Amino acid sequence: MALLWLDYADLWVLGLAVLLDLAGRELPARLHPTVWIGKTVALADRISPKGRVGGLIAGGLIALLIPGLWAAAAWFAVQGLQGVHSVAYILVGAVWLKSTFSVRMLHGVAGSVRDRLLRGDVASVRQEMRSLVSRDVSALTAEQMTAATVESVSENTTDSFIGPWLAFALFGLPGAVAYRAVNTLDSMIGYHGKYEYLGKASARLDDLLNLAPARLSALLLLAGSALLPGQRLAGAWRIMWRDHGRTASPNAGWTMSGMAGALGVELEKVGHYRLGDPTRPLEPADITRAVQSMYLIAALGLVIAVGIWYVKHAILQ
Repeated sequence: MALLWLDYADLWVLGLAVLLDLAGRELPARLHPTVWIGKTVALADRISPKGRVGGLIAGGLIALLIPGLWAAAAWFAVQGLQGVHSVAYILVGAVWLKSTFSVRMLHGVAGSVRDRLLRGDVASVRQEMRSLVSRDVSALTAEQMTAATVESVSENTTDSFIGPWLAFALFGLPGAVAYRAVNTLDSMIGYHGKYEYLGKASARLDDLLNLAPARLSALLLLAGSALLPGQRLAGAWRIMWRDHGRTASPNAGWTMSGMAGALGVELEKVGHYRLGDPTRPLEPADITRAVQSMYLIAALGLVIAVGIWYVKHAILQ
């Protein structure tokens, strides 16, 4: 029995973390590791230069040091917990791993937007969407808010859970924590304007880390479009290959264009991109369809992550 715990502890960590997520259990902000990662990013932001040369140098150091330090903290925690008992590692590791991904929360926010749209409560939809998208939502129509929600759900399949799970399968808890740190850096400083130079390294590193997860998510979305009601595999495949390069991100376009094609709609961010064909108007039910696709991607992605872990475990034995 002891050997069973030791050999398969990581799988117990992953399974318990997924159950915690599906149960909607989140740590309070003061204890949430991702919140603390965000605090370290904010501190680095405050003390770093923003100019071209200084910003690029500081940004490169930040992109390496913050994920590295948090991965090291996770590694030492894993070693200490395993030294105490495998059960201690499983319980604490599951809680920490849970903080690196989210399926249920993404569903909750998207479902709330859908319900408010159905009630015609546009003002509260705009408020709710601030936690879902980074764009200005003050002038969006109900259809544009529906499109933005569908886009967010499909894009976030990559970095909300597929990416962290693959990182965990390959590199354990330190890998998942490092992935989340890079993603947090990108979300906080990895954009143009004030952070043009300071955030460049973080944004490029995030793009690099998500090359494989984004394309895997897109393939799983294709599989889901063949199985789920209201979706079409042929449309998903055609639009994905036609439109995936229309976004500024080298990764986001894969799942967003695939979803547009699967649903047979156009997803547009005004002034930035148009994905898909406007064969019919968007409707709140499309958010439900996107969430259904998200759950199927998660289920298939979890199976793949476990499979990767087994292959790695067999090789290392």
